[in-house]
Amino acid sequence: MSKEGNKRGQVTIFIILAIIIVAGALLIFSFYPQIKTTLSGEEQNPASYIQSCIEDDFKDAVNTVSIQGGSITPENFVLYDDTNIEFLCYTGEYYRPCVVQQPMLKQHIESEIKNEINDEINACFSSLRQSYERKGYTVTLKDGEKIIGLFPEKVVATLNYSLTLTKGEDIQKYDSFVVLLNNNLYELSSIANSILGYESLYGDAETTIYMTYYHNLKAEKKPGSNGAKIYILTDRDTGNKFQFAVRSQVWPAGYANPEALA
Repeated sequence: MSKEGNKRGQVTIFIILAIIIVAGALLIFSFYPQIKTTLSGEEQNPASYIQSCIEDDFKDAVNTVSIQGGSITPENFVLYDDTNIEFLCYTGEYYRPCVVQQPMLKQHIESEIKNEINDEINACFSSLRQSYERKGYTVTLKDGEKIIGLFPEKVVATLNYSLTLTKGEDIQKYDSFVVLLNNNLYELSSIANSILGYESLYGDAETTIYMTYYHNLKAEKKPGSNGAKIYILTDRDTGNKFQFAVRSQVWPAGYANPEALA
């Protein structure tokens, strides 16, 4: 009796497994087209396509301006830790506070990022056109204004391209595309502006004040060559940083402070 009961139990298990396998096969067969296109990326809508196409170059541009003092190709810079860092406040004279070099720092950074990724944006829209034409769509694409904006905790690329996709009775229209990057360059550059204000007035800035007020901020001031100071602002939570150079209130060799001149 026990052997017969075991056989019945095994048969029941096999029947249940068979039902599960058949049901699974039916589900896979039913959704196979969707699964296939999702895995191959074919289900990306135009907005997702542009986001994924531009995102890496967008990040690279933001990271570059962040570690080089707000410029893609610094012109007046100091070499520090194998990086050319732009002077955002500078004087070539002794004993004098520096002059702010980028009074509209936020706008300068936005312009630098825009110029850096301009070609990549055009290439991504060209690739988008080709992708949908291969799918049998008629594509109407018109270039538009590109706007890069620094906002709290985000860098935003607004691309005012006009796109119309037509396939039979299916018509899709897009008036603009927005690419978001989570990065607090807005906050860090705002703190940099405050430091530049102190440097231009008094020839120095106290970093501990900023760390007291912004608890997630690490603010460092490092000595550079030829009287330069390197400010490094780092968000402890995200690791995002902004660093820039200052040359202000420089004293000749042998004079460490005003009292030494007396």
